[in-house]
Amino acid sequence: MPRLADHEERRRSITGAARRVIARGGLDAATFQSVAAEAGVSVRSVQYYFGTKREFLLATHRAVVANSGARLHQALAALGPEAGPRDIVRAILLGLLPLDEPSREDAVILGIFHAATLTGPDLDSTDTAETPNYIVDAVAAQLRQLRGPDAEEPTIRADAELVLLTVAGLAQGMLTNTDMAARATHLVDHLLDRVMNA
Repeated sequence: MPRLADHEERRRSITGAARRVIARGGLDAATFQSVAAEAGVSVRSVQYYFGTKREFLLATHRAVVANSGARLHQALAALGPEAGPRDIVRAILLGLLPLDEPSREDAVILGIFHAATLTGPDLDSTDTAETPNYIVDAVAAQLRQLRGPDAEEPTIRADAELVLLTVAGLAQGMLTNTDMAARATHLVDHLLDRVMNA
């Protein structure tokens, strides 16, 4: 058991180092050498745990998503059992926004990964599609509950996709636009007023 824990801890240390390197210099900066130096381990250790650059990039992406997911889980748990569909969707959407330093760093890194799926040789869009699909499913489930059994499924799905795309754009805009960041919660509530009352 301790050996397994040591391996997992070493993997977390390396992906944490990769996150810092990527946040500072983008995906091109994340080489075996730079990540090993950041983590304080040998290049051979990085290769041992991840094999290829692609593998440690994917592991790093999963680590960022897991951090975001943990924060979202805490936010949903804090709502309590009386939370309705709007409360749940609001918590999900606010959880996607860079409203503090940890979530801002995650948003920067996820933005870098997104750009890499468009332009880079190491990743493609299928590597990062699971999380957006999960969010769309979660929002659609709450819209379905709110609108009842007579609601049209294609409309629910389209609305959930539009909600995700809108908030993803807001999250990226907040990274460079302080006015947008200051109004983020208001904008989410305005979006919910339009979608949840449809």
